Amino acid sequence: MLQRCLDLLAPALQRPGAVVVDCTLGLGGHSEALLQQFPEARLVALDRDKEALRLSGERLAPYGERATLVHAVYDELPEVLDRLGIARVQGVLFDLGVSSMQLDEADRGFAYAQDAPLDMRMDQTTGISAAEVLNTYPAGELVRILRTYGEEKQAKRIVAAIVREREKEPFSNSARLVELIRDALPQAAKRTGGNPAKRTFQALRIEVNGELSVLERAIPAAVEALDVGGRIAVLSYHSLEDRLVKQVFAAGAASTAPPGLPVVPERYQPRLKLLTRGAELPTEEEVAENRRAAPARLRGAERIRESIE
Repeated sequence: MLQRCLDLLAPALQRPGAVVVDCTLGLGGHSEALLQQFPEARLVALDRDKEALRLSGERLAPYGERATLVHAVYDELPEVLDRLGIARVQGVLFDLGVSSMQLDEADRGFAYAQDAPLDMRMDQTTGISAAEVLNTYPAGELVRILRTYGEEKQAKRIVAAIVREREKEPFSNSARLVELIRDALPQAAKRTGGNPAKRTFQALRIEVNGELSVLERAIPAAVEALDVGGRIAVLSYHSLEDRLVKQVFAAGAASTAPPGLPVVPERYQPRLKLLTRGAELPTEEEVAENRRAAPARLRGAERIRESIE
């Protein structure tokens, strides 16, 4: 869905001196496409993963000073822009979820298909690992995480098995957890929905990286950073992310006027115009080319008015 993201952002980024923020740099594919398609634009790109910054830095080196890469979590966008002396930006792109690099590097522990240390931190220099979550969180908290972040219907069964096993020996590697989940689930639950460990691994990753709480702060901050006429595009990969983006965009696109006013004052007018009808889905061709794109949902919005307090 990269081209659709570029098309959404294009009207805002074709003006000279435009600044675009890639809030999820990863290996730099989206950033490179932005720099290529909008030769007048300056890029600011954020990532919490130092290895991703190193690799994408090599990839984007030919663009010189047009690309500024920053080690930061995307809810730190206001502080990053302030440090760089940038008051407003014309474009913002989020491609949420785990990068292919993180999934493909076995020792990061994101993938349930191969045995690896249960880490799952996007920034391996800080925070607690997935193993620490499994070994130290109370059972009730683990159930909440699996239900809320993984939408796992069998959360109680899985957590009961985790608690029994961690008393014998703390968790350290992914293969043991995958096997435990397979054994804990009833046969009917294992027949649909792909790998039965998928939802638990998603839930642990979200908890370890604080992804939803970070996103809850980041999307409003990104909207606030937009210049009038600026645009934001967000690719999300599960319903909780998409719901949060939808709520922020819908609130910005609605009038806040009390009902019944014959004329709506300026301060109550919408700040955003929605650029997508609901969430756009990937095409069959995109999914055939990259199966990881299947759950992607794209939403876009344009800033049409300043905030008036």
